[in-house]
Amino acid sequence: MAESNCTQPTEFVLTGFTEDSVTQVTLFLMVLLVYLATILGNLGMIMLIMASPQLHSPMYYFLANLAFIDVGSSTVIMPKMLADFVSEEKVISYAGCVAQEFIYDLLGMTEVFLLAVMAYDRYLAICRPLLYHSVMSPKRCFQLVTGSYLVGLTNGIGQTIGMFTLSFRGSSVIDLYFCDISPLIVLSTSNTTISIIILTSAALFAVSNSLFVLVSYMAIISTILSIHSAEGKRKAFSTCASHLTTVSIFYGTACFMYLKPSSDSSRGDKWAVMLYTILTPMLNPFIYSLRNKEVKEALRRLTKTKRACML
Repeated sequence: MAESNCTQPTEFVLTGFTEDSVTQVTLFLMVLLVYLATILGNLGMIMLIMASPQLHSPMYYFLANLAFIDVGSSTVIMPKMLADFVSEEKVISYAGCVAQEFIYDLLGMTEVFLLAVMAYDRYLAICRPLLYHSVMSPKRCFQLVTGSYLVGLTNGIGQTIGMFTLSFRGSSVIDLYFCDISPLIVLSTSNTTISIIILTSAALFAVSNSLFVLVSYMAIISTILSIHSAEGKRKAFSTCASHLTTVSIFYGTACFMYLKPSSDSSRGDKWAVMLYTILTPMLNPFIYSLRNKEVKEALRRLTKTKRACML
C-alpha cells in the first residue's frame, strides 16, 4: 500500500500582495499608519469611556469592549504583515498559523455577537424605554459581554480543531497575508468534511446574528417613524446611527469576503479582505467619535479638566 505524502507542514508561505519592492515599501507605510491610527483611536476610546462618568452606560460599556476587540484583531494580523513587507521570506510557522487563526476567529465571532448585543441595547432604549434600566442592569451587561467572549472562544477552539484535521502535501502556500481557515481548507489534500462543517456552523451563526440585527433595526426605524416631532426623530436616530454605520461596514465587507462565489484568490479579493480585516477596526472609533455628541462632549470636558489642572 502506498504511503500518503500528506503531512503537517512546519511552516506556511504567505504570498502577500506583490513582489515589487517599491510597492511593498508604500504598502508598509500605509499599513503602519493604519495600525497606529487603529491602536491610538481604539485605546483612546477605551480610556475616554473609563475616564468620563457620563459615558458609564451600557452602550459605551459595549463600545469599549468593541474597541478592545478591534485592537486585538488588528494586532494579531498587522505586525506580522508589516514584518513580511520588509522580509524576503514571507513565512509563518505552523504553530504561529494555528495561533493566528485561533485568535482571529475568537475575536471575529465575539464581535459578531457583540454587535447583536449592541443592536438589542438600542432596541430596548428606543422601543422599550420603560424596561431599559431594569433589563440592562450592570449584571446583565456583564453577562452579555462574557457570553460574547465565550461564543468567540467556542468558535476559535472549533476552527482550530478543524485546522488540526487538515493535512497538506508539498509546499503549503497560502494566497493571503494571514492564516484563515478558508484558504487552508482549499489548500488541504486531506478530508475537509469536519472543517467545512465547523466553518458552515460558524457562518450560520453569524448570519442568524445579522438577521437579529436587521430585525432589531426594522423595529427601531418603525418606532422612530412613529414619533411625531422632527426633533424627537432626530434625537432617537442619533442614538443608533453610529452603531448602524459600524454594522453596515462590518457585515457589508464580511459578506463580500465570505459569501462571494468561490474562485481562485485574486489581488482584488485581497484588497477586499484588507478592507474587512484592517480598515474596519480603524474606522470604528472615528465613526463613534465624529457622529456622537456625547463622546465629543465627554472629550471636551476631559480636555478642559486637564487644562485646568495644568494651570
